[in-house]
Amino acid sequence: MCYPTPQELGLAARALADEHPAEVRLRQAGTSRSGQPIWVLSVAPTSPAGPAGTLVPGDADGPADADDPDGEDGPAGGADPAERPGGGADGPDPADGADGPGGGGGGGGRNVLVVAGAHANEPVGGATALSLARRLLRDPAPRAGCGWHFLLCADPDGADLHRTPRPYSLLDYHRYFFRPPGPEQPEWAPSLLPADRLPPETLALLALIDELRPVLQVSLHATDLGGSWVQLTRDIPGLAEPFAKSAADLRIPVENGASDAAGWPSPGPGIFVIPEPGSEAAGAFHPEDTRLSTWYHAHRYDGTTAIVEVPMWASDLVDDPAPHPDPRGALRILAGRLTADAALVAEARERARSRDRPGPGAHEDPAAAPLLRAVDWTLALIPRIAVEWTGPGAPAEATAAYIASIDAFGRRLSLRAAAMLLRVLRAEGHPAAPGLDRLVTGWCEEFAARFGARWIPVATQVEHQSRTVLAAYARLVAAGPSTGRV
Repeated sequence: MCYPTPQELGLAARALADEHPAEVRLRQAGTSRSGQPIWVLSVAPTSPAGPAGTLVPGDADGPADADDPDGEDGPAGGADPAERPGGGADGPDPADGADGPGGGGGGGGRNVLVVAGAHANEPVGGATALSLARRLLRDPAPRAGCGWHFLLCADPDGADLHRTPRPYSLLDYHRYFFRPPGPEQPEWAPSLLPADRLPPETLALLALIDELRPVLQVSLHATDLGGSWVQLTRDIPGLAEPFAKSAADLRIPVENGASDAAGWPSPGPGIFVIPEPGSEAAGAFHPEDTRLSTWYHAHRYDGTTAIVEVPMWASDLVDDPAPHPDPRGALRILAGRLTADAALVAEARERARSRDRPGPGAHEDPAAAPLLRAVDWTLALIPRIAVEWTGPGAPAEATAAYIASIDAFGRRLSLRAAAMLLRVLRAEGHPAAPGLDRLVTGWCEEFAARFGARWIPVATQVEHQSRTVLAAYARLVAAGPSTGRV
């Protein structure tokens, strides 16, 4: 099984809508900056037949695409893109699917919105969205009185720049790596830009939330190396148990000390609740205000958002709850390494400055500008992060899992900047490219060796995310009004 491209997602979704015209609708929710369609796949609700809270999430028989465990039928377990009905090689016709079931503002029932592809370098979400839609058609219990809606790829332009259908190593994954700067990420843009400068991908997502008023929004994310964890804008009581069971069944470590959620309330291993405004809960440095992101837009309608992270490569180091003997000393060392590594990338970036302004007649690589913006954004973050790690707010007590998560976070920052810069230098034949290539190769090998990286098959990543999404909805409904509008 491979990670599907945005075009393959659209084709597979069209095939599913054609196969189930009474239950499934595919429509265009917006258009990306480059003019690509942003697709929403909707599965219609069924008449309530019983309490939705009695749902038993997961599938004891194996992955959601168990009929195609090896992905031999193409991305996301579907038919070959060229053989799918309803569209050519470039995807389905945007005019198709304008009418049909499962769309619109949701009427008087509940709605769940699942967002995939918000980060271009995290491609598992689209496969999970398709898998969940198929599962809901096989087992309609979660659809009782509830429509399910899947934003198949929130950033198709970014996804086209990050090309890694089936990476065989961390180095393979970083060869065509791309992650846009924060202001260009659909979910984070509202926390960094004024309303009149929001990108069209963000506007499409916000409009969809306004239309559906979801009781639950789930954002599907991934990490290159580490474990699985869930961030919540409101607690969902009881989610920790099915989440932990799924991770254990599938041999995926639970990230107990996620750097993204340092100091946040944690009702169970790997479950973190974003602190309320004004809380004294500490956290890892972020330039964005999480509460201004699209995650919180659902709160306007008493909805809850869950962010489900799953690793591509697993490491048991992030699942170690033992106390670390010297967290502040470790953070000083990690900050020093991060600063030194970033300096190496910054030096190569300076050598490439002439590439920002090609001379007359020079060939302009269309990928160079977004790649360099992302490089500069990442390098600008690093000094502030290093200060945060060594400042007075650094924790005096922490787990080994937390220090491991910070270690991984620091490694990937410099590595990502270097990998994206390498793409630009390599494309233009820059003399600095071979040296930077050796640096990226060495960092990938060190990262994998330090953390004992173990590949998680795509079908397993999809299964864990799918189980967690269904469990979140079931527990949210079972908890009743205390967790929002249900």
